[in-house]
Amino acid sequence: MKELAKTYDPKGMEDRIYEKWLEKKYFHAEVDRSKKPFTIVIPPPNVTGRLHMGHALDETLQDILIRYKRMQGYNALWVPGTDHASISTEVKVTNQLKEEGIDKKELGREGFLKRAWQWKEEYGGAIINQLKKLGSSCDWERERFTMDEGCSEAVLEVFIRLYEKGYIYKGSRIINWCPVCKTSISDAEVEHEEQAGHFWHINYPIKDSDRFVEIATTRPETMLGDTALAVNPDDERYQDIIGKTVILPLVGREIPVIADAYVDKEFGTGVVKITPAHDPNDFEVGRRHNLPEINILNDDATINENGGKYAGMDRYEARKLMVEELKEKGLLVKVADHSHNVGTHDRCGTTVEPLIKQQWFVKMEELAKPAIEAVKNGELTFVPERFDKTYLHWLENIRDWCISRQLWWGHRIPAYYCDQCGELVVAREQPETCPKCGCKHFTQDPDTLDTWFSSALWPFSTLGWPEETEDLDYFYPTDVLVTGYDIIFFWVIRMVFSGYEQTGRSPFHHVLIHGLVRDSQGRKMSKSLGNGIDPLEIIDQYGADALRFTLVTGNAPGNDMRFYMERVEASRNFANKVWNASRFIMMNMEKSRIPDTMNLEQLTSADKWILSKVNTLAKDVTANMDKFELGIAVQKLYDFIWEEFCDWYIEMVKPRLYQEEDQTKAAALWTLRTVLANALKLLHPYMPFITEEIFCNLTGEESIMISSWPEYKKEWVFDADELSVERIKDAVRGVRNVRSEMNVPPSRKASVFVVSEKDEVRSIFEKGRIFFAALAYAGDVTIQSDKAGISEDAVSALITDGAVYMPFSDLVDMEKELERLKKEEERLTKELARVNGMLSNEKFISRAPQSKIDEEKEKLKKYSQMMDQVKERLASLTK
Repeated sequence: MKELAKTYDPKGMEDRIYEKWLEKKYFHAEVDRSKKPFTIVIPPPNVTGRLHMGHALDETLQDILIRYKRMQGYNALWVPGTDHASISTEVKVTNQLKEEGIDKKELGREGFLKRAWQWKEEYGGAIINQLKKLGSSCDWERERFTMDEGCSEAVLEVFIRLYEKGYIYKGSRIINWCPVCKTSISDAEVEHEEQAGHFWHINYPIKDSDRFVEIATTRPETMLGDTALAVNPDDERYQDIIGKTVILPLVGREIPVIADAYVDKEFGTGVVKITPAHDPNDFEVGRRHNLPEINILNDDATINENGGKYAGMDRYEARKLMVEELKEKGLLVKVADHSHNVGTHDRCGTTVEPLIKQQWFVKMEELAKPAIEAVKNGELTFVPERFDKTYLHWLENIRDWCISRQLWWGHRIPAYYCDQCGELVVAREQPETCPKCGCKHFTQDPDTLDTWFSSALWPFSTLGWPEETEDLDYFYPTDVLVTGYDIIFFWVIRMVFSGYEQTGRSPFHHVLIHGLVRDSQGRKMSKSLGNGIDPLEIIDQYGADALRFTLVTGNAPGNDMRFYMERVEASRNFANKVWNASRFIMMNMEKSRIPDTMNLEQLTSADKWILSKVNTLAKDVTANMDKFELGIAVQKLYDFIWEEFCDWYIEMVKPRLYQEEDQTKAAALWTLRTVLANALKLLHPYMPFITEEIFCNLTGEESIMISSWPEYKKEWVFDADELSVERIKDAVRGVRNVRSEMNVPPSRKASVFVVSEKDEVRSIFEKGRIFFAALAYAGDVTIQSDKAGISEDAVSALITDGAVYMPFSDLVDMEKELERLKKEEERLTKELARVNGMLSNEKFISRAPQSKIDEEKEKLKKYSQMMDQVKERLASLTK
């Protein structure tokens, strides 16, 4: 047996162990029909990224589950990989080029893509190496990338299939447009934030009259694209103007007043301007009433040629000028402050513009149906269950998905246009001849696909789909997806409907949702706040095990957690406790021969108690982990190892270990080794490195990773012994409480009398005499049925069906105690005189605040009680 180092130092040890695991290929899984598979696919981090606390939590939870299932005998596969992250990567590469003085457009598409691939090769592996530092037991031989050959083939196949079924179409619809990234983005990539703004109330003149219609808008510049005003058909105030025409201010164009139930009579003036090209709701109204769609914005959010004299101006510059002109013309009624939700691009923070554009879309109504049904019929479950509502609400109100992006980095849309007649052909590769005119020259659509189009296929594309591979047949559907609640819409929903459409099955059985990691004040970690904590720095200082343990402790599915450095230190202290206890056990094992098996009848009550406890622990931890209650399971492990095993059992058995002639020493050592080995196995998924180091040295086995998970054993149930030891523990607590109240140091031993009329109680203490004496700091222990021979001044602590007594003189040095009590009496006499003096002073009572008077009255009450106690103690000592 190799001796453990004196102090636990994760540096060096963790890297050495991880290399061993890789070398032994413990993480690798192949199809094995004799075993049941358990599969997790990693939410692929962006190639632009660095490991942050959200990643650390996400990967830790997955690693806990995969290590647990691997030890249970499952053929556990955890598929790793990274995402090309189209917008993020394109921005990074563009900025890199800018620093070199190179314009992306000068470089051209091919030149830019070459640089993007160089970026991916240089930075793409960084986050993978960081995940390894965390201890992630992914099958690195199966690492995938969303733009590798296999995943790209899957993307192409899905696009073609959906197009041929009529689910993919190209059309003009309202989309979210980012003027900075100059691309469309999906609804899920728009973050809505509360912003202080204004309502501009504007009068629109009714044609051929001196009347006006007042509207209110938060975006006056979009007036340039108005094609109607709308009122509710049931609004009595406006019945006479329905069908009439108003003059669009500043533009002079005539637009109709229409009636549509979309208008809320109670909101604002009850009249709304309809701008079909710049508002999704107006777009729908416009389609119902066949209104013109006038786009007034360029891609960079400047006003286009449809804006007349405002053309070329920035949207906000135009707004300012238009408001001034409306004021001058007497058409600006008022400006009211108004707080409203504004959509911003989650990548760059720019305010998004709703625009009508030609884009590629996926029809979602039919695709959503099986994904909705999956949750309703229980084929797919969310943990916690409350996220069902979020998922269903999104799917039941889903719009067609805009999948085209005006970017170069990503999967290019497989659509080709005939250079001669413009015929559109969607195909797996560029057509040779145009089916319409016979021309042989085509131009491919310049757009790429939304990043989420490819990552939606991740659970099956990584296993070889569209080929019917053995991996796909065996490992799919996957078992659990672990992800944050912030990407239910982005990713989870798209994987589910894609899984059903392409494979006929849900891509996973369970979705385990976790919350965000926040700072100690509960704030989201962000660059702008400067409150982010680098997981790699934590690992470097405290070790990966301490970080992992911190992230899981107190963590409940779906809930955010706060990250404190004090908690990391507490986790490191726990690791030290495990290390030191293990080292103590192993040092004692070296001196003795321990049998491999043990006749359980040879065990003492204390041995049976801790064996029974670790047996129950295995059952409870397994049940919690099966329900994804990883935080509850780890708390039970912590409490058992720290308190039951280290603070109680190891202290109980020390007297047996220190006496060579003790006949139960072998039983104690066997129990220590057995319980420690089982506790390490249960702890391994959470703290893989320290458990591996200790376990291999303790048992001589090759690795804890391939050892079997502890199972509940009926033969290890010792209810009577558990009750017995718990009775002794209660007595020890009682003795310690008395000693603590009397400030008796542990070094001062006292005689202890255990008194009970019941034979079974006296028998319990007789059997546990040795460890009870050690834990209760007893010089000697006497067990009897009555109080005969116990001095009257003995201090007592009650236990069930009895009491424990200690002679007062054993606990206290009489002379010192009398001296201490007299000093305390003098101090209290002065304090009482001061307080009574203040409370009997009329000036104090009349002038002092009531809170101060109440405070002094409370002190009087407290000091009086303390004085009574001191006098009582003095009287008893001077009898």
